Amino acid sequence: MKFLVDIHAHTIASTHAYSTVHDYLHVAKEKGIKLFAITDHGPDMADAPHFWHFVNMRVIPRVIDGVGVLRGIEANIKNELGEIDFFGEYLKQLDIVLAGFHEPVFPPSTKAQHTKALINCIESGKVDIITHPGNPAYPIDIQAVAQAAAKHNVALEINNSSFLSSRKGSEGNCIAIATAVKDAGGLLVMGSDSHVAFSLGGFEKSIEIIDAVAFPIERLLNRSPEALLSFLSARGHTCLDEYSVLIE
Repeated sequence: MKFLVDIHAHTIASTHAYSTVHDYLHVAKEKGIKLFAITDHGPDMADAPHFWHFVNMRVIPRVIDGVGVLRGIEANIKNELGEIDFFGEYLKQLDIVLAGFHEPVFPPSTKAQHTKALINCIESGKVDIITHPGNPAYPIDIQAVAQAAAKHNVALEINNSSFLSSRKGSEGNCIAIATAVKDAGGLLVMGSDSHVAFSLGGFEKSIEIIDAVAFPIERLLNRSPEALLSFLSARGHTCLDEYSVLIE
Protein backbone atom coordinates (compact mmCIF):
# COMPACT_ATOMS: atom_id res chain seq x y z
CA MET A 1 0.00 0.00 0.00
CA LYS A 2 1.22 3.50 -0.85
CA PHE A 3 0.98 6.12 1.87
CA LEU A 4 0.47 9.52 0.26
CA VAL A 5 -0.11 11.59 3.42
CA ASP A 6 2.72 13.06 5.55
CA ILE A 7 2.11 15.01 8.74
CA HIS A 8 5.62 16.19 9.63
CA ALA A 9 7.87 18.43 7.52
CA HIS A 10 10.17 21.37 8.32
CA THR A 11 11.01 24.26 6.00
CA ILE A 12 13.86 26.76 6.03
CA ALA A 13 11.82 28.71 8.57
CA SER A 14 13.42 26.24 11.01
CA THR A 15 16.96 27.11 10.08
CA HIS A 16 18.39 23.63 10.62
CA ALA A 17 16.13 22.53 7.72
CA TYR A 18 16.91 23.15 4.07
CA SER A 19 13.81 23.37 1.85
CA THR A 20 11.12 25.89 0.95
CA VAL A 21 7.39 25.34 0.57
CA HIS A 22 7.95 25.35 -3.20
CA ASP A 23 10.60 22.64 -2.86
CA TYR A 24 8.16 20.45 -0.94
CA LEU A 25 5.41 21.00 -3.49
CA HIS A 26 7.75 19.96 -6.30
CA VAL A 27 8.67 16.72 -4.50
CA ALA A 28 5.04 16.07 -3.52
CA LYS A 29 3.98 16.32 -7.15
CA GLU A 30 6.81 14.01 -8.24
CA LYS A 31 5.93 11.39 -5.63
CA GLY A 32 2.15 11.67 -5.98
CA ILE A 33 1.73 12.83 -2.37
CA LYS A 34 -1.80 14.15 -1.88
CA LEU A 35 -1.57 15.87 1.51
CA PHE A 36 1.27 17.01 3.75
CA ALA A 37 1.72 19.31 6.73
CA ILE A 38 4.21 22.11 7.24
CA THR A 39 5.21 21.75 10.88
CA ASP A 40 8.09 24.01 11.74
CA HIS A 41 9.42 24.02 15.28
CA GLY A 42 7.58 26.08 17.88
CA PRO A 43 9.10 29.45 18.83
CA ASP A 44 10.85 28.27 22.01
CA MET A 45 13.33 26.24 19.94
CA ALA A 46 16.65 28.05 19.52
CA ASP A 47 16.45 28.39 15.73
CA ALA A 48 12.67 28.28 15.30
CA PRO A 49 10.68 30.84 13.34
CA HIS A 50 9.07 33.78 15.09
CA PHE A 51 5.60 33.38 16.59
CA TRP A 52 4.22 35.40 13.66
CA HIS A 53 5.36 32.70 11.22
CA PHE A 54 2.54 30.50 12.50
CA VAL A 55 0.01 33.32 12.71
CA ASN A 56 0.68 34.25 9.08
CA MET A 57 0.39 30.75 7.66
CA ARG A 58 -3.06 31.88 6.57
CA VAL A 59 -1.40 33.28 3.42
CA ILE A 60 -0.52 29.75 2.23
CA PRO A 61 -3.26 28.24 0.05
CA ARG A 62 -4.59 24.99 1.48
CA VAL A 63 -4.60 23.27 -1.92
CA ILE A 64 -1.94 24.05 -4.54
CA ASP A 65 -1.95 22.27 -7.91
CA GLY A 66 -3.96 19.43 -6.45
CA VAL A 67 -1.73 18.97 -3.38
CA GLY A 68 -3.12 19.69 0.08
CA VAL A 69 -0.91 21.71 2.43
CA LEU A 70 -1.85 21.64 6.12
CA ARG A 71 -0.88 24.68 8.19
CA GLY A 72 0.77 23.23 11.26
CA ILE A 73 3.36 23.38 14.00
CA GLU A 74 5.61 20.99 15.87
CA ALA A 75 5.29 22.66 19.22
CA ASN A 76 7.70 22.07 22.08
CA ILE A 77 6.52 20.43 25.29
CA LYS A 78 7.89 22.82 27.89
CA ASN A 79 7.43 21.20 31.28
CA GLU A 80 5.74 18.52 33.42
CA LEU A 81 2.44 20.36 33.08
CA GLY A 82 2.48 19.47 29.40
CA GLU A 83 2.39 23.10 28.33
CA ILE A 84 3.46 23.96 24.78
CA ASP A 85 4.94 27.07 23.18
CA PHE A 86 1.88 28.10 21.17
CA PHE A 87 -1.43 29.09 22.67
CA GLY A 88 -4.93 30.50 22.69
CA GLU A 89 -6.94 31.46 19.64
CA TYR A 90 -3.80 31.15 17.51
CA LEU A 91 -3.87 27.37 17.96
CA LYS A 92 -7.37 27.25 16.48
CA GLN A 93 -6.12 28.91 13.29
CA LEU A 94 -3.83 25.95 12.58
CA ASP A 95 -4.99 22.82 10.78
CA ILE A 96 -2.80 20.41 12.73
CA VAL A 97 -0.85 20.63 16.00
CA LEU A 98 2.06 18.33 16.75
CA ALA A 99 4.12 18.44 19.94
CA GLY A 100 7.15 16.62 21.27
CA PHE A 101 10.21 16.74 23.49
CA HIS A 102 13.26 18.63 22.23
CA GLU A 103 16.44 18.90 24.28
CA PRO A 104 16.92 22.69 24.04
CA VAL A 105 13.46 23.30 25.54
CA PHE A 106 12.87 20.32 27.87
CA PRO A 107 16.18 18.66 28.80
CA PRO A 108 15.87 14.90 29.40
CA SER A 109 14.84 14.13 32.96
CA THR A 110 13.27 11.04 34.55
CA LYS A 111 10.85 8.45 33.17
CA ALA A 112 8.20 9.64 35.64
CA GLN A 113 8.59 13.29 34.60
CA HIS A 114 8.53 12.48 30.89
CA THR A 115 5.41 10.37 31.32
CA LYS A 116 3.66 13.04 33.38
CA ALA A 117 4.49 15.72 30.81
CA LEU A 118 3.20 13.63 27.90
CA ILE A 119 -0.02 12.63 29.62
CA ASN A 120 -0.71 16.21 30.70
CA CYS A 121 -0.04 17.38 27.14
CA ILE A 122 -2.41 14.73 25.77
CA GLU A 123 -5.11 15.61 28.28
CA SER A 124 -4.83 19.35 27.56
CA GLY A 125 -6.81 18.95 24.34
CA LYS A 126 -4.43 21.28 22.51
CA VAL A 127 -2.32 18.71 20.66
CA ASP A 128 -3.39 16.30 17.91
CA ILE A 129 -0.22 14.23 17.57
CA ILE A 130 2.71 13.44 19.87
CA THR A 131 5.95 13.34 17.87
CA HIS A 132 8.72 10.76 18.22
CA PRO A 133 7.52 9.33 21.58
CA GLY A 134 10.01 6.46 21.08
CA ASN A 135 13.04 8.73 21.58
CA PRO A 136 15.35 6.75 23.90
CA ALA A 137 16.57 9.99 25.49
CA TYR A 138 13.08 10.38 26.97
CA PRO A 139 11.99 7.05 28.47
CA ILE A 140 8.26 6.89 29.24
CA ASP A 141 5.66 4.53 30.69
CA ILE A 142 4.56 3.34 27.27
CA GLN A 143 1.38 1.63 28.40
CA ALA A 144 0.18 4.67 30.36
CA VAL A 145 0.87 7.07 27.48
CA ALA A 146 -0.77 4.79 24.91
CA GLN A 147 -3.89 4.44 27.05
CA ALA A 148 -4.12 8.21 27.64
CA ALA A 149 -3.71 8.89 23.93
CA ALA A 150 -6.43 6.40 23.01
CA LYS A 151 -8.79 7.83 25.61
CA HIS A 152 -8.32 11.41 24.38
CA ASN A 153 -8.19 10.68 20.62
CA VAL A 154 -4.58 11.79 20.25
CA ALA A 155 -2.34 9.97 17.75
CA LEU A 156 1.22 8.85 18.48
CA GLU A 157 3.80 9.17 15.73
CA ILE A 158 6.14 6.54 14.37
CA ASN A 159 8.89 8.87 13.21
CA ASN A 160 10.84 7.65 10.19
CA SER A 161 13.74 10.04 10.77
CA SER A 162 14.36 8.42 14.15
CA PHE A 163 15.61 5.31 12.36
CA LEU A 164 17.79 7.14 9.83
CA SER A 165 19.49 10.29 11.08
CA SER A 166 18.42 11.04 14.65
CA ARG A 167 17.25 9.43 17.90
CA LYS A 168 19.19 6.24 17.21
CA GLY A 169 18.00 3.30 19.28
CA SER A 170 14.30 4.09 18.84
CA GLU A 171 13.31 0.80 17.18
CA GLY A 172 12.54 -1.22 20.30
CA ASN A 173 10.61 1.62 21.89
CA CYS A 174 8.59 2.18 18.71
CA ILE A 175 7.66 -1.48 18.43
CA ALA A 176 6.51 -1.36 22.06
CA ILE A 177 4.56 1.85 21.39
CA ALA A 178 2.87 0.44 18.28
CA THR A 179 1.91 -2.69 20.22
CA ALA A 180 0.57 -0.68 23.16
CA VAL A 181 -1.46 1.62 20.90
CA LYS A 182 -2.84 -1.40 19.05
CA ASP A 183 -3.92 -3.00 22.33
CA ALA A 184 -5.37 0.27 23.68
CA GLY A 185 -7.49 0.84 20.57
CA GLY A 186 -5.66 4.07 19.72
CA LEU A 187 -4.27 5.74 16.62
CA LEU A 188 -0.85 5.83 15.01
CA VAL A 189 0.49 8.09 12.29
CA MET A 190 3.77 7.91 10.39
CA GLY A 191 5.81 11.08 9.94
CA SER A 192 8.84 11.57 7.74
CA ASP A 193 10.07 14.43 9.94
CA SER A 194 11.63 15.80 6.77
CA HIS A 195 14.23 18.52 7.16
CA VAL A 196 14.86 18.47 3.42
CA ALA A 197 12.18 17.98 0.79
CA PHE A 198 13.69 14.84 -0.73
CA SER A 199 12.54 12.75 2.25
CA LEU A 200 8.90 13.88 2.16
CA GLY A 201 6.66 10.83 2.32
CA GLY A 202 9.56 8.56 3.26
CA PHE A 203 8.16 5.90 5.59
CA GLU A 204 10.21 2.80 4.80
CA LYS A 205 11.43 2.13 8.34
CA SER A 206 8.16 3.20 9.95
CA ILE A 207 6.29 0.73 7.75
CA GLU A 208 8.57 -2.01 9.08
CA ILE A 209 7.41 -1.15 12.61
CA ILE A 210 3.75 -1.08 11.55
CA ASP A 211 4.10 -4.43 9.81
CA ALA A 212 6.03 -6.01 12.68
CA VAL A 213 3.09 -5.58 15.05
CA ALA A 214 0.37 -6.08 12.41
CA PHE A 215 -1.10 -2.68 13.28
CA PRO A 216 -4.67 -2.29 11.94
CA ILE A 217 -4.63 -0.17 8.80
CA GLU A 218 -7.96 1.40 9.71
CA ARG A 219 -6.26 3.07 12.70
CA LEU A 220 -3.29 4.42 10.74
CA LEU A 221 -3.98 8.03 9.80
CA ASN A 222 -1.70 8.02 6.74
CA ARG A 223 -3.95 5.60 4.91
CA SER A 224 -5.76 8.42 3.06
CA PRO A 225 -6.37 12.18 3.09
CA GLU A 226 -9.92 11.45 4.24
CA ALA A 227 -8.66 9.50 7.26
CA LEU A 228 -6.41 12.32 8.45
CA LEU A 229 -8.93 15.07 7.72
CA SER A 230 -11.71 13.18 9.51
CA PHE A 231 -9.44 12.79 12.54
CA LEU A 232 -8.59 16.50 12.55
CA SER A 233 -12.26 17.41 12.22
CA ALA A 234 -13.11 15.15 15.17
CA ARG A 235 -10.34 16.91 17.11
CA GLY A 236 -12.19 20.22 16.61
CA HIS A 237 -10.41 21.78 13.65
CA THR A 238 -13.05 23.73 11.77
CA CYS A 239 -11.29 25.17 8.70
CA LEU A 240 -10.89 21.99 6.66
CA ASP A 241 -13.58 22.40 4.01
CA GLU A 242 -11.06 23.56 1.39
CA TYR A 243 -9.42 20.10 1.50
CA SER A 244 -12.63 18.36 0.43
CA VAL A 245 -11.39 18.34 -3.19
CA LEU A 246 -8.75 15.79 -2.11
CA ILE A 247 -11.33 13.23 -1.00
CA GLU A 248 -12.22 10.72 -3.66
